[in-house]
Amino acid sequence: SVTMNKGAGQITNTIRTLRFHHNEMTQQELAERVGVTRQTINAIEGNKYSPSLEVAFRIARVFDVPLEQVFQYNE
Repeated sequence: SVTMNKGAGQITNTIRTLRFHHNEMTQQELAERVGVTRQTINAIEGNKYSPSLEVAFRIARVFDVPLEQVFQYNE
């Protein structure tokens, strides 16, 4: 994972859990609803890639939850 500086925080997410609780939605289904590729969802879910704010909000909207329920920032 890329860190900007030594004291950088980490963004984690609950996408896998949210997919499970939404009829075990696949990464592909989520990707189609958000408008990105399955590979992008896979990278975001694995904390290998931080999405743009727009994509982050779209993911939250698919699950109908607040953004903070999808992404958490830990310093």
